[in-house]
Amino acid sequence: MIQQEHLDYVTSIVGSENVKSDKAHLIAFCYDATRTRFEPDAVVFPRNEQDISDILKYCNEHKIVIVPRGAGSGFTGGALPSNGGIILSLERHMNKLLEIDMENMVGVVQPGLINMEFQKAVEAVGLFYPPDPASEEYSTLGGNVSENAGGMRAAKYGITKDYVMALRAVLPNGDIIVAGKKTIKDVAGYNTAGILIASEGTLAIITEITLKLIPKPKFKQTYMGVFPSVDTAMTAVFKSLAAGANPVAMEFLDALVIKALKQKFPQISLPDNAGGILVGDVDASSLAEIDSQLQTLKESFAANGSTEFIIAKDEEEGKKLWFARRNASPATMIYGTKKLNEDISVPRSKLPVALDGIYKIGEKYGFQVPCFGHAGDGNIHVNVMVKDKTNEKEMEDGHKAIEEIFQYVVDLGGTLSGEHGIGTSKAPFMHIAFTEAEMNLFRNIKKAFDPNNILNPFKMGL
Repeated sequence: MIQQEHLDYVTSIVGSENVKSDKAHLIAFCYDATRTRFEPDAVVFPRNEQDISDILKYCNEHKIVIVPRGAGSGFTGGALPSNGGIILSLERHMNKLLEIDMENMVGVVQPGLINMEFQKAVEAVGLFYPPDPASEEYSTLGGNVSENAGGMRAAKYGITKDYVMALRAVLPNGDIIVAGKKTIKDVAGYNTAGILIASEGTLAIITEITLKLIPKPKFKQTYMGVFPSVDTAMTAVFKSLAAGANPVAMEFLDALVIKALKQKFPQISLPDNAGGILVGDVDASSLAEIDSQLQTLKESFAANGSTEFIIAKDEEEGKKLWFARRNASPATMIYGTKKLNEDISVPRSKLPVALDGIYKIGEKYGFQVPCFGHAGDGNIHVNVMVKDKTNEKEMEDGHKAIEEIFQYVVDLGGTLSGEHGIGTSKAPFMHIAFTEAEMNLFRNIKKAFDPNNILNPFKMGL
């Protein structure tokens, strides 16, 4: 429990209206999408970078834990105060779009700005910010950087790290640093911004982000490929990309997900013979390029076993094709009362064998494992469905299955997480993906930034 004198000092920095320790605020800021709960000792809303610097300097001297937080929408507990301390919430005041630099095609934002608000602002002036996590309507750009968020458009455009040009951040001792520049090229010094991206708020608190923008594509069209099995669909993914296809998105649904969608949403129209589906968009600056991309996909899909290739005639029809993918997650709940979902990632050429192995692990423990996700970048959303979440043995077996799946995908050259990060929920599995030498390197980096271990401690298994 934090001492009152410490809260009084923090209050002297930001004002009483920006320090909350009542039960309602402690509960509101004690959980994220994991639904795991850890109450903080207080919630503080800094007004600016200097507030953050002053708070960190004081808390570092007194060894008070600080946990930075954006929208609290993460899936792995990265923003949870698992060791108490102060939640430093950046959503209330530090949520501004500071600049859209048309000449250099960059945007400068504060970390609390919502992803979708930024997308809309830059598109209004003819520019484009591609990273589009599923949480884009409410997740913050600071959170996106801290987790290196992806999204459906990653197949063509990449993920958050590919757009971060520079960061301003406050170190745990209160020092303010700048990492990166607006320049396209910058090879002076260490890539400090690269270290801070995906660090889950454990190294510094990001206060300003400079993001690369690109011209907004003029045309977009939606497609869907229907396959007899998920295996043929997954083979078509890497084969079509190797053949020159460059879709914005290439999402997949397996047979279990397709079955669940038909049952959950009777109004949905999906082919009866579908064992696997690929759905996505192509975009371009000309209609001729759109047609060329769709033809490449159609020919490659057909060469790899597709039974049908559907092209949306307009935006409304495109939304209908996308309905299945966007509702895949809730549909899977027909298979159980508890979903153990993970976001593993593998090289695209390993998608067929990865899914085959995942299904076999599910069978070993008696679970159905519907899968969907971002096939175009190798990111699979695995859902181990527990029928009775009150059954301790079944829950225990479910967690065993997840651990085996992690080991399996790592052995294939994959990783524990393609989007959600590690936080607290995946920390126990870091030994699967990293050697002791690599974990020691991570610990030494953490110690170099944060020798007193006050900033979001013990996340990522550190």
